[in-house]
Amino acid sequence: MKLKIILGILGVLVGLLVVLVLVAGAHLGALVKAGMEKVGPKVTQTTLTVDSVDVSIPGGTAAINGLVLGNPQGYQAAQCISLGKASISLVPGSIMSDKIVIRSIEVRALEITFEGNPLGANNLSQLMANVDATSGATGSATNAAAQKSGKKLEVDDLLITGAKIHAKLTGLIQQEITLPLPDIHLTGLGTGPGGITAADLTKQVLAEITTGTIQAVASSVTNLGKDAAGAAKGILKNAAGGVLQNSNVLGQGVDKLKKGLDGLLGK
Repeated sequence: MKLKIILGILGVLVGLLVVLVLVAGAHLGALVKAGMEKVGPKVTQTTLTVDSVDVSIPGGTAAINGLVLGNPQGYQAAQCISLGKASISLVPGSIMSDKIVIRSIEVRALEITFEGNPLGANNLSQLMANVDATSGATGSATNAAAQKSGKKLEVDDLLITGAKIHAKLTGLIQQEITLPLPDIHLTGLGTGPGGITAADLTKQVLAEITTGTIQAVASSVTNLGKDAAGAAKGILKNAAGGVLQNSNVLGQGVDKLKKGLDGLLGK
């Protein structure tokens, strides 16, 4: 009889635990969203908003929807980075442990607004400088908080694919272009016993996005310069051969050069 009572009590406790987990999962997304919108701006020194965060503890999945990171001070575009959706797969049992194990993160519909000069001042480099300055100024406090919480991360696989760069170039070349960002694929982050903090993970991902974007934009600018230089070279070659004696050809050549330079200089 006593055994039946004990088993009955245990059954009730297990049932309550299941209910608590399900209820926590239902509200965990809102808590994560609020946390991101509170902590994010302190790290990046920009605005950060999130449409929603969905978490399923039993299913071991999560999703971040509609994240928008504002531009650093001094830049005109309304946003710096926007994320359509990030899908996350994790080990459910690790949520209650000191290290949350994330099997995969896949980021899609990422839009990057690049503003400035890829070889000089630009918004992405300023964003990274903001993050570095924040971690430098409050690094000890941040690390202490992370140690106190005891929560670390392990990310086995992170993929950013299909991202687009919208570049507004300034300086010698003034032009707006859209180009793809090469896929970013990171593996084995925080696999050691110490794991990786959320702040360090964010910093590493932002660094990869910044590096990839600047390289892609710089390469595109180089190609624009080559096109304009090619047009000028062709005209000079024709001139050397006396072709420009014909007024028709002269007009066409000048127009061709002007278009090449207009494309380069954005005039």
